[in-house]
Amino acid sequence: MRLIVMISTLMLLTACGGRDTQRAVVDTGAVAGLTEAEKGFMDNLRSLCGKSFAGEQTYMAEGRPSWEHYDFVIHVTVCEEDRVHIPFHLSDDHSRTWLFLAEEEGLRFRHDHRYEDGTPEARNLYGGYADGTGSAFEQHFPADDYTIELLTDTLNRKWSVIIDEDLEWMVYRLSYHGETVFEGKFDLSEPINR
Repeated sequence: MRLIVMISTLMLLTACGGRDTQRAVVDTGAVAGLTEAEKGFMDNLRSLCGKSFAGEQTYMAEGRPSWEHYDFVIHVTVCEEDRVHIPFHLSDDHSRTWLFLAEEEGLRFRHDHRYEDGTPEARNLYGGYADGTGSAFEQHFPADDYTIELLTDTLNRKWSVIIDEDLEWMVYRLSYHGETVFEGKFDLSEPINR
């Protein structure tokens, strides 16, 4: 009986090890799909890991509700080779997380919106792939097909994330038809405790 249990355990461990090895190969393939600029950008994001930073609205287009009364805070939480997650809090609203993902198709930026209980909102995971014009400090993400269908609009959305070369600040910008509609800036020079 003990021999059967040992063989079963060995088979289970071998099967799990096979899955882990396969996942590592997939992850490496995804990272290999990034350009050197995109890899550098991910490295710069990972250098902020475990820290939180305050920010503020620096621009909001006329006619859009202002966010200047909110406290802006980002937390760089998940920092793996193929992913960086940055929850973005607006005062007590903790529903937003920015996802930077290394995929075989390139660097992908997505917005993960969730309710307080963790369930995803209906308009979730929108974003796009880096357009190839960026650097280790700046990447631009035009809306992908999934996003255009999900948000059912023709605004030619593009998100830009810009990091100062001295890691003093970071900007998140949303544009419609090439015109900025929102911009927030975060002070990377002084991490905060939250």
